[in-house]
Amino acid sequence: MRAITSAILGILLAAASVQAAELSGQYVEARTCDVWTGACFANAEMNLTGYHAVMAWKFDKGRIGDVNLDGLTVVAVVEASDTLGLPQRGPAKAVLLVDKDATTAQREALVKAAKRLGNKFTENIVGVEAMPISFHVGGCPEGGCSAVDAGVAKVETRCFKALTDKACGHEDNFYPPLARGVDAKSAYVTNHTFVGKGFGKTWSDAQRRGAYVGTFTLKD
Repeated sequence: MRAITSAILGILLAAASVQAAELSGQYVEARTCDVWTGACFANAEMNLTGYHAVMAWKFDKGRIGDVNLDGLTVVAVVEASDTLGLPQRGPAKAVLLVDKDATTAQREALVKAAKRLGNKFTENIVGVEAMPISFHVGGCPEGGCSAVDAGVAKVETRCFKALTDKACGHEDNFYPPLARGVDAKSAYVTNHTFVGKGFGKTWSDAQRRGAYVGTFTLKD
């Protein structure tokens, strides 16, 4: 009986260990609307812009099943039916750019990870493409500097400048980050472009208070 009990305990501990696995790393997001803004400015943009975004995750550690994702990156390019952050009348669409350095199994795992991390915005995948991806966060004490280059999608951000980036003095994080498990600061977008396929359109957006830079953690 003791041997059976020990075997069951071992199985339960193993299951708990798997359940406690985490996906964690660095996160960058840019949208075609302001996220750090006053209510009056946000109201002026609602359903006029802000339908598109880029979300990028670089994994410091994590695995999907038995596939290790440490050091790899996946980028989701999103098109929504309404301004991102508002209730959506229809499903969003996403193009995923997966790390070209990943193996076939890792690319499949990156797609699964992006679908989990990206909330409802990455449920409907309309294309997946392998790309060389560079991902850098850091360079300013306030934590808002980043540069993500995934070939057809690029994001660059900087920290806010107190004297020039405020417009009304009542700015706040009007819209929260799009992805799950994110701990991030809003930042200023200096470059946000998409020139790929999947939506029948491309965009270039800059000089906007429309980014988040930080980290993510999501338990399996």
